[in-house]
Amino acid sequence: MNRNLLLLALCQGLFLTNNVVFIAINGLVGLSLAPLGWMATLPVMGYVVGGALSTSLVAATQTRFGRRGSFQIGLAVAAVSALLAAYAVWSRNFWLLCAATVIAGYYSANGQLYRFAAAELSAPAFREKAVSLVLAGGLLGAVVGPNLAARTRDLGQAPFLGAYLSLVLVALLAMGLMAFVRFPPVPPKGTGGVPGRPLGEIMRQPVFIVAAASAALSYGVMNLLMAATPLAMQICGLPFSDAALVLEWHVIGMFAPGFFTGHLIRRFGVLPVMGVGVVLNAACIGVALSGVDLHQFLVALFLLGVGWNFLFTGSTTLSLRAYRPEEKDRAQAAINFCVFATMAFTSFASGALVTTQGWTLLNQGSLVPVALTGAAIAWLALRQKESQNP
Repeated sequence: MNRNLLLLALCQGLFLTNNVVFIAINGLVGLSLAPLGWMATLPVMGYVVGGALSTSLVAATQTRFGRRGSFQIGLAVAAVSALLAAYAVWSRNFWLLCAATVIAGYYSANGQLYRFAAAELSAPAFREKAVSLVLAGGLLGAVVGPNLAARTRDLGQAPFLGAYLSLVLVALLAMGLMAFVRFPPVPPKGTGGVPGRPLGEIMRQPVFIVAAASAALSYGVMNLLMAATPLAMQICGLPFSDAALVLEWHVIGMFAPGFFTGHLIRRFGVLPVMGVGVVLNAACIGVALSGVDLHQFLVALFLLGVGWNFLFTGSTTLSLRAYRPEEKDRAQAAINFCVFATMAFTSFASGALVTTQGWTLLNQGSLVPVALTGAAIAWLALRQKESQNP
């Protein structure tokens, strides 16, 4: 791995540290502050709604300031929003907490582009592995995030106040690392000053449709179950330390395969690897429906993480076929908008369903997007087979 990829992988790890801490505590803090129980995951939803609302702004800053400049702005926003969230917890202001997570969504929208930036830091023949390896940097978040949330839970005058303050330090550390990443110059906008194809034309391609749908639905299923897990475990009488352990192994499942997913894609093809991801998601739901003991939460969330890795790494690799270098900002923004819009819905639905309908119905409902993802992948595979054998 070259130096720039290593630094970007570390930044990915710190980005995931922020995300894992948010997932671990936002729903629980929301439950303690919300006027009504079903509103508990509004702070979780705020994070992804903020990401969705920021996609076009992030695309503009990427064009204006380049990769590193835009990423640094995102990290500065992360530090400010963490401070605001800490103040909201200290003052017991639920709506201020929601606002802070919406603002933090700008950082999330930036961080979602790290995987695309990885492809630009490597030779074309190494792109799949570069994307996979940078995503593997999330292992840092898998280890640090849950432990950071657990160890800082009681630091300060209110539960999890110290956790939000610790995220300020995480953002500042990432800013220091990002300062040393050297990204390639922005390519010219096509020949004759033509800035690539219109977004509508890019989005009508079957390969783009399946890449965007797979990224959005895989993230949606993962977010639906992951965001609900701390609440479900608390309802089942399991301590927060158990929830932190489950989330740790979930995030390990999300990013540990990054060391070999790129190799699997190059050897077997992107669609077969994505198909295995669908099967793993279905297996996760099967385990989750079998009971609510610690080992069932642990195995289900680990399978969910590995399935997400295969689908998300695969969809990112697949999307690289859908646009030219001068079209990357608008195409990547469109994909990320689809991801964030789906996550916004599932973040709210997870809290509302698990607190009113229960863990079982939540998992049964997750079978629908899993089936849709499998159908989309099968459709593209069939189209490609027909085009090769007219």
